[in-house]
Order: sequence, then C-alpha cells, then structure tokens
Amino acid sequence: MPHDVWFVVAAIVLMVVGGVFAAVDTAVSTVSNARVDDLLKDHRAGARPLMTILRSRGTYVGIAVLLRVVCETAAVALIAVAATDSIGVGWGLLLAIGVMAVVSYVAIGVGPRTLGRQHAYSIALASAVVLQALGVLLTPLTRLLILIGNALTPGKGFRNGPFATEVELREVVDLAEASGVVAADERRMIQSVFDLGDTNAREVMVPRPEMVWIEVDKSVAQATSLAVRSGHSRIPVIGENPDDILGVVYLKDLVAHSTRGEASSILVRELMRDAEFIPDSKPLDKVLADMQRTRNHMALLVDEYGGIAGLVTIEDVLEEIVGEITDEYDLDEVAPIEELDDGRYRVSARLSVEDLAELVGIEIDEDEVETVGGLVGLALGRVPLPGADVESNGLRLTAEGGPNRQGRQRIITVLVTRLAQDPDDEDAESRDGGDTDDETDRDAGGEQRSRGEGYSGADDRRDRERGSRHRDRDPSRAGSKDRS
Repeated sequence: MPHDVWFVVAAIVLMVVGGVFAAVDTAVSTVSNARVDDLLKDHRAGARPLMTILRSRGTYVGIAVLLRVVCETAAVALIAVAATDSIGVGWGLLLAIGVMAVVSYVAIGVGPRTLGRQHAYSIALASAVVLQALGVLLTPLTRLLILIGNALTPGKGFRNGPFATEVELREVVDLAEASGVVAADERRMIQSVFDLGDTNAREVMVPRPEMVWIEVDKSVAQATSLAVRSGHSRIPVIGENPDDILGVVYLKDLVAHSTRGEASSILVRELMRDAEFIPDSKPLDKVLADMQRTRNHMALLVDEYGGIAGLVTIEDVLEEIVGEITDEYDLDEVAPIEELDDGRYRVSARLSVEDLAELVGIEIDEDEVETVGGLVGLALGRVPLPGADVESNGLRLTAEGGPNRQGRQRIITVLVTRLAQDPDDEDAESRDGGDTDDETDRDAGGEQRSRGEGYSGADDRRDRERGSRHRDRDPSRAGSKDRS
C-alpha cells in the first residue's frame, strides 16, 4: 500500500509538470517576434534566450509537446498500477482511465493552455532559459521522432513538425477579435495578409478587353488626352494588337513634354518605358514583393498560351488587404452588392459566384463560369441581354443594364431573388448532392464574354478606354474599378 501512495504522489507531480509544459507550448506558440524584440531592447530578463527560441520556434514547441506527452503518459501508467493493486485489474483500469481522462483534460488540456494564452509573454520569458537548455539535450531526439512521424504520415511532412502552423496563427487572430484586442476590420485585414499567397494575379487583374492602351505611333498630345479622359497615370503601349505590348507610357513623362510645347511632335514610342510581364498564375504576395523590388507599380499578365490576359497594379494587390481604394475618378462604379428592402439583392454582374453563394447562404457547385453574369448566360444558353430572367440554384436571376455609349446592350447588375422551395424538392436536392444548372467561371476576364453577343474590346476602343475594373471581392467590400 505505501508504494501505491508514492505512485499517486508521483503521478500528481507529473501532471503538474505536464501542465507546465502545456502552458509553455501555448505561450511560445503565441508570442510574436516583434514584441520579443522590444522586450530585448528593454533588457527584460529571458528576452535574449526567448528570441533564440523563436528563431527555431517549431523545434522548441516540439520539445515542449514531447515532454508534456511523456509526463502525461507516465502519470496515467502510475495511476493505473496503483489502482489495479488496490481494487483489481478490471475495476482498477476502468477507474484509472476515467479519472485520468478528466484530470488530464482539465489539468493539461484546458487550464494550462488558457494560462499560456493569457500570460504568454510572462510564461515564455520565465521558461526560456530552461527550454533552451532542454533543447540542447533533446533536439536530436525530437527531430528523429518528427522524421519517423513524417515517414508514417501520407504526403509531405513538415521539417519541424505540425506544431507552429498558419492555422494556429489564424486562430490566435480570431481569439484576439473575440476578446476585443483587435477590431473586426483589423482581423479581416490580418486574415487578408494570409490569403495573399493563396490568391493569384488573375483573380484581381484588369482583363484585356477592358485595358486602356494606346498605339505606339500616337503623339504625346493624344496620349495625354487619353490619360486625362481615362484617369490613368500608366498606359500600356501596343504595336500591331493588344497582345503586342511594347512598353508603358507614364503620365508624368507626357506632362513634362507637353509643357515644353513638344506634345504634337514627339511620338509615344520615344517616351515609353519597359513593361513588366508576369504569369497570370503568380501569387499576389510574390507580385507585391517584385513590385517593391523593381519599383514598378504595374505589370502585364501573360496567360498559359503566351497572350496578354490583362494587367495588375500595386493598388490591386493592396486592395486585397485593406479593401477598395476609390478616388475622384471612380464616381460611376457599381456597388458589388446592394441589399433591397424586400429581401432581394442587386449585385454586380462581375460579382463572383462564390461571393453570391456566401451572400445568400447556399452552395453553388459550378465549375464553368465564375461571375453572376456568366451564371445567367449559362442558365440561359445564350449571350444574356438586359431583361433576361432565369432560375438557378433556388434563385431567380434577372439581368439589368442597358446600352453603352456605342449602343451595345450590356448587363451591368443582376437582381437576385430567393425562390420558395417545396420541402420535397429540398429533400430531392439533398439526395442528389445539390446539382445545379449554372456554373461559375473563375477567370477574371471570362465574364467579359457574357456581357453581350459579339462584344470585343478590339472592336470597340472607346469602350475599352472606359474599362471598368473586374474584381472578385469579399462581399463586404466596396465596388471594383479599372485602374492602370
């Protein structure tokens, strides 16, 4: 009996130590490099070893996890031995499992992790020296166990294990919003930074039919007039056709020569600068990094066939983080979403089907089109015109618009109305997987083809110069625009 008491005492001590490692694990995962750097400048005790730990955060978090598991497992084993000696194997194991499940959940799973988040910096600073010393001893063992785990896990593993991931950082941001540390807009902005690497340039580009461009043999006066009318400070210069981009002309260069009285005698080819070409599949975080490195604020996108897909500006990239940026030239923009008093929505024909599904709270599982205008065209079976009315995915979609300056009929907005579904129809829809009649097209320029039959930017230069910007946006953001 006395040795059973010592087993219980040892198990309690191990549970306490395991809880400490759980708190350290959470604290090290939570602290930020920037804040620790400030603490280092203030000469806080433990800041220097903590900064060393953060340089290999995943390794040290893995060590804390390993020690926590060892303590927890050893405690369970000791309690099981003590219980089986006292009341027998059957009831002893049952009692050990029940008691240790509750104690482990509270003493290691909830309490220490909560403290680790609430007092992350205090705990991390206090434990940094000890954790760093343990790292010297246990890093080889931890990496060996991670290699074994990665070998047994399907797919490509992680060098430092799955202990410090982007998902955890996102959860920290959500927790900060829930606790009132950051506002909802700030949380959305932080999450947008994470999403930047998952968004490619094609999703935010100005599609080629809507680009404002000028021929290489035009004069400075003509280019200046075009820049003033379009409101763009950078204009692509083309040769034989819009696929033949020769360079980019800047409004500052045009104005400089216009003030000298040379506007009519100098051609655009003499002032244009080299254009930057990038693949349309390039992630936006890399696009932004390249623009910062080259000090270039506009790039032409090349599709997989070698043609010009569109263009993207640094403002397009920044808007993915901070939301829409409007200026004095964006007065005629259509808001992507307008909620009407009768429960209906008026949405831009350029709104992505994904955003529409999120707006109305239904699943639209389509792959052929990406915009609401494309959805109308797919359901209609022909090029949609203003007044077209279709039903798709439990929604009534009514196309709205009118003639442009050239007299061509174009869809501008779509009126979205929910249809009342019969319960039998809903059951049938749930059985067949929610099949739908319309599909979404994810190419930023794809919705250009759904606006009006025979519409082409090459046939209508003035319409291209008006270019209104395509953007797949979060439904909460303001209207999109075309800016080059």
